[in-house]
Amino acid sequence: MALKILDSCINCDMCDPECPNEAIALGEKVYEIDPDKCTECVGHYDDPTCVSVCPIDCIIKDPDNVEDEEQLLGKFLLMHG
Repeated sequence: MALKILDSCINCDMCDPECPNEAIALGEKVYEIDPDKCTECVGHYDDPTCVSVCPIDCIIKDPDNVEDEEQLLGKFLLMHG
C-alpha cells in the first residue's frame, strides 16, 4: 500500500529528497505522497526511507491505497524497468 503523510507534518523537508520515486512533494499545507508513484521503496530499499528519516513519525500506510508487495514491485518495474 502507498504511504500517507499526516496533517501533523512539520514540513521539515527530510522526506522529499529521500524518495527514490519522486513521489513526495509539498502540498497546500504539508508534504504529500503521490500514491501512483509510491512503492514503499520496494525495488529500492528494504524499508521506506521517508519513514526512517521523519523526525515526528507522521508517515503511515495509506488505508485508501492498499497494495501488496507484488503490486508495489510491479509499479516499481513500470516506473524504472
